Amino acid sequence: MILVPLPDMTPLAEGIGRNLQARVRPLDLHHFPDGESLVTLPEGLDGEEVAVVATLRDPDRLALPLRFAAATARELGAAGVGLIAPYLGYMRQDGRFSAGQAVSAPLFARFLGETFDWLVTVDPHLHRIVRLKDVFPMPAVRVVAAPLIAAWIAREVPDAILLGPDSESQQWVAEVARMAGRPYEVLRKTRTGDRQVVVSVPENADLGRGTPVILDDIASSGRTMARAIERVLAAGGRRPVSILIHAVFAAEAYDDILAAGAARVVTTDTIPHPSNGISVAEAVAEGVSTAGLQKSRGKR
Repeated sequence: MILVPLPDMTPLAEGIGRNLQARVRPLDLHHFPDGESLVTLPEGLDGEEVAVVATLRDPDRLALPLRFAAATARELGAAGVGLIAPYLGYMRQDGRFSAGQAVSAPLFARFLGETFDWLVTVDPHLHRIVRLKDVFPMPAVRVVAAPLIAAWIAREVPDAILLGPDSESQQWVAEVARMAGRPYEVLRKTRTGDRQVVVSVPENADLGRGTPVILDDIASSGRTMARAIERVLAAGGRRPVSILIHAVFAAEAYDDILAAGAARVVTTDTIPHPSNGISVAEAVAEGVSTAGLQKSRGKR
């Protein structure tokens, strides 16, 4: 297999490649002043299985380049083209909540299905979509970050008291707490706008006897995480460690979380960011092997 990462994804691709014994040959992506894209693939793709490595934090800007890359790889003789998207965008809009809205989750899934033979991603932000195969027409593998986060907590914060900032975080916090053997609590959140949220005060009696660790899958505006940090401090807890799977961090979100009182912000490397401290490379490599097996079964 040849891994073809977008420029900022080369470090993660190299980690994945070491686990798969795959070659890494970066793609060149140039944006012209008028916004159009020029995609240039490496040589030597003829007869090879190719995997494009691209995190989809900015999917609108990357969608056409990804389409161009996959089509060009096939024109150059690639035997197959998959997508490793550690962060997968466009999964939130899974219903028509107001008249006339596009239901973008299945539309984007079909777009990727028309472009690639298989997909591997890490903990997509799913709401009412239960399984990736419910919307993706090709083999789509979800890699779970919980064991990686639990191992990091056990090593770095052995007295952790885990907190989820809202009900959506329950699925991650409960599993990580179970694996790390630590207590947890899920707070209650009320959203009043894109950047306005109200979070409940933690009630866990263990809070004062350990290090609070607030865990969520993403922080976009950062408001939810910042409010949770403030509530932990108001309840008398220590400065908490903030752990996020995906470092989306729109605008000043990262700085806002630190300013709220986080002792440390740690993320996986699904999106390149200075806070990256937990690597998903080995787990993603296992997911790629699984996707390859599913693709092979589909051909028989």
